[in-house]
Amino acid sequence: MASYHKPESKTIQELKDIATKLRIHSVRATQITKSGHPTSCSSMAEIMSVLFFHTMRYKVSAPRDVNNDRFVLSKGHAAPILYAAWAEAGLFPTSELLNLRKFNNDLEGHPTPRLNFIDVGTGSLGQGLSVAAGMAYVGKNFDKSSYRVYVLVGDGESAEGSIWEALHFASYYGLDNLCVIFDINRLGQTQATSLEHNMEVYRVRLEAFGFNALVVDGHDVEELAKVFHEAQNTQGRPTAILAKTFKGRNFPNIEDELNWHGKALGANGDTVIQHLTSLLKNPGPLALHPQKPLVADAPIVDISNIKLSSPPNYKLGEKIATRLAYGNGLAKIAANNSRVVALDGDMRTSTFSDKIRTVDPSRYIECFIAEQNLVGVGIGMACRDRTVAFVSTFATFFTRAYDQIRMGAISQTNLNFVGSHAGCSIGEDGPSQMGLEDLAMFRAIPGATIFYPSDAVSTERAVELAANTKGICFIRTSRPETPVIYKNDKALAIGKAQVIKTSSKDQVLIIGAAVTLVEAILAADELAKSGINVRVMDPFTIKPIDAAGIIKNARETGGRIITVEDHYPEGGLGDAVLSAVAGVRDIIVKKLAVPVVPRSGPTAVLLDAYGISSRSIVTAVHEILKL
Repeated sequence: MASYHKPESKTIQELKDIATKLRIHSVRATQITKSGHPTSCSSMAEIMSVLFFHTMRYKVSAPRDVNNDRFVLSKGHAAPILYAAWAEAGLFPTSELLNLRKFNNDLEGHPTPRLNFIDVGTGSLGQGLSVAAGMAYVGKNFDKSSYRVYVLVGDGESAEGSIWEALHFASYYGLDNLCVIFDINRLGQTQATSLEHNMEVYRVRLEAFGFNALVVDGHDVEELAKVFHEAQNTQGRPTAILAKTFKGRNFPNIEDELNWHGKALGANGDTVIQHLTSLLKNPGPLALHPQKPLVADAPIVDISNIKLSSPPNYKLGEKIATRLAYGNGLAKIAANNSRVVALDGDMRTSTFSDKIRTVDPSRYIECFIAEQNLVGVGIGMACRDRTVAFVSTFATFFTRAYDQIRMGAISQTNLNFVGSHAGCSIGEDGPSQMGLEDLAMFRAIPGATIFYPSDAVSTERAVELAANTKGICFIRTSRPETPVIYKNDKALAIGKAQVIKTSSKDQVLIIGAAVTLVEAILAADELAKSGINVRVMDPFTIKPIDAAGIIKNARETGGRIITVEDHYPEGGLGDAVLSAVAGVRDIIVKKLAVPVVPRSGPTAVLLDAYGISSRSIVTAVHEILKL
């Protein structure tokens, strides 16, 4: 380990003063807005002072420079002190802090990446550590760079299971470029935390998880400087700094008292500011300034215009599961761009994400059965455009990580999700494994793009398109083998549906995808025998839905639409189509969907039992023609 040099007494005093100034800024800003979390800011003031003005290396003028150290504030409600640190560092005037939480200002109540010094939105607690672990994994294994990743976690949020998923991940992969700081200030919102200040329990738990666990007085800048130095020089495992702190530190009659969480100080504000000001030895301009990176060793990365290394290569009518085609497409884009990576939750042989290992085993990241961390790590890996990440598991298991997905949208992430084993068509495994809510879930995510490919060709193209699409993308894949319906050179586009069967005499438009598209084609053939022609459409994307295409084809088929989906009735394909035609006169929609929690059974039996088989579609056509 490099020898530790104690900071000069002048530096120590300036770090103390900076901590006090950060407290003052936090109080003033929250007083103006009459809301916020000044006491939660106060407990971490010395930590922020030492990190931002002594330990971290970053360019103030370019907060997202790829060579900068990263900082994630997992306890996002303490945003005012993070803003104050950047202001004191010189990124923007400290006067701007008084615009906290105003509608027309980006200094929001919790961090948002609309600010150029924020990588991810935080505030839904328990998520920052997973994101930081993803950043650190990229830094260590792909960038192979000197930058380090720091994440500050509140003691209250350490009760979240996602924190312990992330700790396990970081330890398993030996992320020695990651430093986790626990702000153990003892108090939650309504009562003391479960462990209060039992620092030994924290230490033993973190040691058991494979961390270099260091207990420290979180208000002693000299101790903090020393443990951060040790963290920088610890190899082979990550470091956890367990900082014993006090909520409302140096706030007279408020420090370590309950009932002050999430409140401005009100009538106590002036008294607190006066006391804090009296603690300053040097109230003038700072002599300490952030340190720039020692080296610029993060590589230049290009993740634009990613293409399949070769076009799809299937035979019309050949039966291929779209989950397998996803793996093929993933391997092809990975062969063309070294920054394509795949993460999975111990499902790689079912989702076929393991296909990337044939190209480069190092670009497959096993996250084990810990879906919340799986998603958080993926968000972290996608930060600063360092990778194009695909996260896969059974579609239904993403429900466990929905808050992480929701926060991903707030974080403006460009993460790609692939959910396999969609619908009751998976068969005998039963309803616990069936993705029947996933379309509704992802449709509710702002800016998300949802692909529901029906064959192998369209699946490979969906992978290619997702790799180049901003925002969250979701690709829904199926377990059953479905026939190839598109030629290998078929051009497909986001928001553009494809008509599969058509004639000038069509009376009904049937819209289905994957297994239900196959059933729709079978129904169309059966209906034709009795002289009833129907048009069959493959939507390709559920969001955006091809509203213009649907309305045009509906008008050409008497204004009658039947949607059929292997999904619950709420929020899926049928509701997307209803939204598309809601403002159009003389169009009726009949939805076929899985109406109840299914049972185990063979695929064909389940499709028929739950009303989404070709037989059910034939019946629905006869019914809608009578209306």
